[in-house]
Amino acid sequence: MISRRLYHLISLLILFFIISFYKIYSQPHSANNNYVAFTNGTVVTISGETIEEGTVVFKNGKITAVGNDIEIPEDANIIDISGKYLYPAMIHSGSHLGLIEVSMVRETVDVDEYGDINPNVRAEVAFNPGSRHIPLARDHGIAVAVVKPKGGLISGMAAAMLTDGWTWEDMVYKAPLAMVINWPSMNDVEKRNKAINELNETFQKARRYHIAKQASEKHFHPVDIRWEAMIPVLEKEIPIIINASEYRQIQAAIKWAEKQNLRIILSGVKDADMIINHLKDKDIPVIINSVFSGPSRKWESYDKTLSLPAKLNEANITFSISGETAASDLLRLPNHAAAAVAFGLPEKEALKSITLYPAEIFGIDNKLGSIEEGKDASFIIANGNLLHITTQIEQVYIKGIKTDMMNKHRLFYEKYREKYNGINK
Repeated sequence: MISRRLYHLISLLILFFIISFYKIYSQPHSANNNYVAFTNGTVVTISGETIEEGTVVFKNGKITAVGNDIEIPEDANIIDISGKYLYPAMIHSGSHLGLIEVSMVRETVDVDEYGDINPNVRAEVAFNPGSRHIPLARDHGIAVAVVKPKGGLISGMAAAMLTDGWTWEDMVYKAPLAMVINWPSMNDVEKRNKAINELNETFQKARRYHIAKQASEKHFHPVDIRWEAMIPVLEKEIPIIINASEYRQIQAAIKWAEKQNLRIILSGVKDADMIINHLKDKDIPVIINSVFSGPSRKWESYDKTLSLPAKLNEANITFSISGETAASDLLRLPNHAAAAVAFGLPEKEALKSITLYPAEIFGIDNKLGSIEEGKDASFIIANGNLLHITTQIEQVYIKGIKTDMMNKHRLFYEKYREKYNGINK
């Protein structure tokens, strides 16, 4: 009893500390209603050729013109970015951003629910817009993060969230985005079969509910929020994300999804190199997690995950790189793509894997992922190649809004620089 009370006391003290020093670093500005033109920069369009000394014009959050020698409206605010690079903002393909603040303090963790079947859980509702991790992700070039719940067999619905806004409603970019399923381990046959049977039963119940509801449109039908949430999945309006790493999991998950007639995205896929032909034949997009993780087996090469993106690219398999899922690690996303370049992935494909490809996988490529006319004015101004570790991101725009570049890292940097400058005087 004493230890439990002590635990709760410590948790409350930590929570009090967080609240006491809490500050929302992101204070969104209103969208610019006038034309803005960035000129003389290196525009990396991603979808096309890189434009030297290029111009990008936008208004009301949308890009209106891209190229050389384009006519700039007379009333435009012209910003010269000579010597700078303009990239589309990055998209993180899967994280717990906004769902976990301090993992050791339960009161700040809202990433999963009790029970194995929770299709009605919505990540965007639990999203904390004041999380200190959000400005860090944004200031490192991520405009949209796919935020997904975890735990159980069916974790719930993932959402694409902006990294700038006042409330979670403001920050929803697309929701529901996909339903998250955790494929069971293939090692324990009894547990595996039990889990798959539970999945089959769940989808069977959801289909019966859907049929019954359609048949009784003119009559009252009791609502079950679990099966209601699954209707867009059954109608293939949204896909399922299946977390599966080992090759037997991947094969079993693909076979199961085909039987259920579902749209599928595979996440994790550490053993994807062992079944590349199978993935290619099925034309299934995949999300690669940490490129920096080591091999799972003693006999495997040290570069198993480092060279995986290059192997998938060679086989023309659509993939994105998501890096770590931890909210505090999103800022390392371009480092994962850069590491893949060192192990054979072409640089242009590496950039696509963190911009255009995740946009295509999640069906938001009509608005994000590249610098094109008609797309959102969500981009990065950097002083060098985005994949070089020495490059500094100087400014991020999200839907045409110039974002506040202050975060906890910069805050402490300024604080202690001032302190030690004072000492040196």
